[in-house]
Parts: sequence; structure tokens; C-alpha cells
Amino acid sequence: MQRPVPWTRTRKGFTLVELAVVIIIIGVLAAFGVPRFLKSVERSKASEAFSYLSAVRSSQERYLAQQGTYATDLTTLDIQYPTPTYFTVGTVGPGSTGDQQNSWKLTLTRTGASAGYGAYTVVYTDQGLDSSSTIPADINPSLTSNSSSGGSGGSGGSGGSGG
Repeated sequence: MQRPVPWTRTRKGFTLVELAVVIIIIGVLAAFGVPRFLKSVERSKASEAFSYLSAVRSSQERYLAQQGTYATDLTTLDIQYPTPTYFTVGTVGPGSTGDQQNSWKLTLTRTGASAGYGAYTVVYTDQGLDSSSTIPADINPSLTSNSSSGGSGGSGGSGGSGG
């Protein structure tokens, strides 16, 4: 006589507990990853402003060498760089000396949503980044706070003004 084989139930899916555990794990990973991602995106947008201002500074120095004074209008400069997409470009004004002939100052203001950082400004002068800038330090590309990104070296410098 043959014994009947007991019918075994095959499992065809995940239990509610397993799904809940996966959702919790995804939520925890997102809680850490999304803010870092938003900070990285905002830093890249700020980097665009710094690149533009660096081009303006170089062009201003060339203009000074040719004309003997700094330009009062950006359209007179030979800038080969597009205007920043995420910033409003202000007008060129006198810098620390109060005289346009010896110094200049230009302010870029962040427009649109800025990943929770609010509106901030990047102020550049003939000496480089000005201390009156309101850009938060954690998204300032001229600062080297890459310890959380696991960077691969770099110069370790802070921008600077080789002159």
C-alpha cells in the first residue's frame, strides 16, 4: 500500500511583514540620501555662478589693462561665458575703494527654488569672493568641505586669486 503524500502548500508571494520591512529600509535610505542629493544639486548650481564670476573677474582685469579702469557695464567686457541660469546678474558697481577706477563689485542673486536654502547672494569683487556674500557654507563651492562625499583628492585649496 502506498501512503498518500501530504499536500504541501507552495508560497506564492511576500507576507505583509516582509513588505513592511522593505518599505522601512527604503524610507531610511531615502531619508539620508535625498538631502545629500539636493545639497549636491544646489552646490552645482552655485558652482555655475562662481564660474561666471571668475570669467567676469578675468575679463575685468583684461579691460583694466587695456583701458586703465574697470568696466561699469558687463556688455563692454569680452566674456566668453553664458549668463548663469539660476541667478540674476546685478550691475557692476564700485568696490571697496568706492571708485570704479580702482575696484569693482558684482552681485548674483539666486532665483527660484533653492532646495530649502532660500534666496542667497554671491558677491564678487576685484579681490575675489566678498565676505558680504550670503551663500551658505555647505553649498559654497569655493570651500573644500568634501569630507562627506568621499572625494578623490583635489588641491585642498580654497579657490584663491593667483595674480
